Amino acid sequence: MLDIAEDLNRWLEEGRDFAVATVVAVSGSAPRGPGAALAVDADGTAIGSVSGGCVEGAVYDLCAQALQDGRVVRERFGYSDEDAFAVGLTCGGVLDILVAPVPADGPGRKVLQVALSAAARGEAAALARVVQGPAQLLGRALAVHPSEARWGSPRTESGGGSYEGELGGHPDLDRAAVQETRSLLNAGRTGTFDIAQDGSHCEPDLTLLVESSVPPPRMLVFGAIDFAAALVRMGKFLGYHVTVCDARPVFATRTRFPEADDIVVDWPHRYLRRTRTDDRTVVCVLTHDAKFDVPLLEAALRLPLAYIGAMGSRRTHADRDRRLRETGLTEAELTRLHSPIGLDLGARTPEETALSIAAEIVAARQGGAGLPLSGSHTPIHHDTDGRQLSGASAQVTA
Repeated sequence: MLDIAEDLNRWLEEGRDFAVATVVAVSGSAPRGPGAALAVDADGTAIGSVSGGCVEGAVYDLCAQALQDGRVVRERFGYSDEDAFAVGLTCGGVLDILVAPVPADGPGRKVLQVALSAAARGEAAALARVVQGPAQLLGRALAVHPSEARWGSPRTESGGGSYEGELGGHPDLDRAAVQETRSLLNAGRTGTFDIAQDGSHCEPDLTLLVESSVPPPRMLVFGAIDFAAALVRMGKFLGYHVTVCDARPVFATRTRFPEADDIVVDWPHRYLRRTRTDDRTVVCVLTHDAKFDVPLLEAALRLPLAYIGAMGSRRTHADRDRRLRETGLTEAELTRLHSPIGLDLGARTPEETALSIAAEIVAARQGGAGLPLSGSHTPIHHDTDGRQLSGASAQVTA
């Protein structure tokens, strides 16, 4: 649901009645993962998507029905000879979808607004909802921030924050759910966990889906060249917060990089050491100049970054590799470097080169092989989170 936070938050502020359908479990091949959502308001306006087109019509009808009868429904869509053409899910996957009405005067509207408004502002927040369990608890939710959660009337959390309301009537359930949710939020993950109604993990009878919204990951582009301008556009397209850094002020200008979020004039290695990075950050070194590259890459390869790539010919790479070894980097650290940067697409123009770099970044992030799908037998969609819900009943109502 947080993937359409900006639009849903606007609907909440406008006082609209709507229903939202959320993918809560996926197995097999499916175009979208848990957390993907489709919402429909009382006028029939639809936003978002749960399947990239496969089952949108059927899910739209479920949302319309939920607006009429006010019931929370869990539905399974899977491929079979009988239903493949009925709902269009011909990719071979199985989707479990939770459909919940959100009336203008509904008791759960406030918790949604807490999570959606934070996500719309680009702040860290998580929404935890009961997606499997007793019918009367299905759809109940908690909105969690890194330091506190909110719902209903204020309560004190043992960890020092606060939360509001109850998921299932037992205070230990709320405290345990907040702790589990915050762990996923701190990792920037969307996933599920099982828990008992008394808050323990013994004989769990509830499954909660946690959707995490975190600030966009960073892309640091070093080297203010024409290839960098194309890569900035590609990075923004992929949802990164893009920074361009170059020690030469004549090249690192807003005129040359109008779409960059930040432009920094500094020596690359010095900027990298002082700026904020994490394990989602990607570093693209386009300078192919040893006096910039070597100290920068020496610093980068010792940081827990998601991707480190460097531009240059194979001769440049061989010289760079030799210089990096002389700095004392280990073999394990050197193997993290993608050099020459990008996948072999036969790219020549800046735009084609940016595409090849972006493709390698996506492959590294998602665990892809970077090979043509037509010539391989690997799964099309990789499960990078490793936790998906399965084995639920076809439909649950409340």
